[in-house]
Amino acid sequence: MKTPKRMEPLIQDGFVDEVIRQLMSGKEASVYVVRCGTEIRCAKVYKEANKRSFRQSTDYTEGRKVKNSRRARAMEKGTRYGRKAQEEAWQNAEVDALFRLAAAGVRVPKPYHFHEGVLLMELLTDSDGNAAPRLNDLALTAELAREYHRLLMTQIVRMLCAGIIHGDLSEYNVLVDSTGPVIIDLPQAIDASANNQACQMLLRDVENMKVYFGQFAPELLSTQYGMEIWSLYQSGQLLPESMLTGHFEQIDKPVDLNSVMREINDTLKEEEARKRYRALHS
Repeated sequence: MKTPKRMEPLIQDGFVDEVIRQLMSGKEASVYVVRCGTEIRCAKVYKEANKRSFRQSTDYTEGRKVKNSRRARAMEKGTRYGRKAQEEAWQNAEVDALFRLAAAGVRVPKPYHFHEGVLLMELLTDSDGNAAPRLNDLALTAELAREYHRLLMTQIVRMLCAGIIHGDLSEYNVLVDSTGPVIIDLPQAIDASANNQACQMLLRDVENMKVYFGQFAPELLSTQYGMEIWSLYQSGQLLPESMLTGHFEQIDKPVDLNSVMREINDTLKEEEARKRYRALHS
């Protein structure tokens, strides 16, 4: 096929020898099957911001650190340079997440190189050597649905233990290769310890999986893996090998109103004292 313009720098620099075909075009990127020497891989070409249907949100970018202060200021001001830097940071987030998660034993495509806005990754295949289908494209038995759900809960736990939450997990960004589910599409992945939306996003990811697999195995609809996982994480007890039950018991302690009122009164007194101090020294 004709080489896409965005792929030309990778061919010129020797990262890719041939673009074989387009594999898919999604809301944020197009993916191509490519030949790199004797290896067949895939290349994810990110779309420009004005051509993407998935918009960056502060819910996702909150807590991401930008080491270069000039870039950080430009991103805050929204200058042309800042917008370009923001796009690069958005793409780099997926690259960083893939390397971290692969090292943590999470089932994600193996990343190879990120060059000129193109991410070279492992091509996932089914048992016949064809490109792995999305989870959404499969008809599942109840038994297989339960097994895939169990495997994905394990992957979500391992991700969280590595400090990462997918943030947009659904049946559309899980591939099923010859050995089971593989999680893909991570540019919106968040830092679990630095993002105030972490709990909400984890619960949403787990809920999406529950609802999808619950179509085939209805008993999954009554599980509460999300709160169980988050509770273990918050208490420092979550481990990659943690055995989950799918049950969570909310313990509601009675509110000590007297204690709450004392704290409010103490806060008001401190504020009054600060006001008097400022008035005397102004």
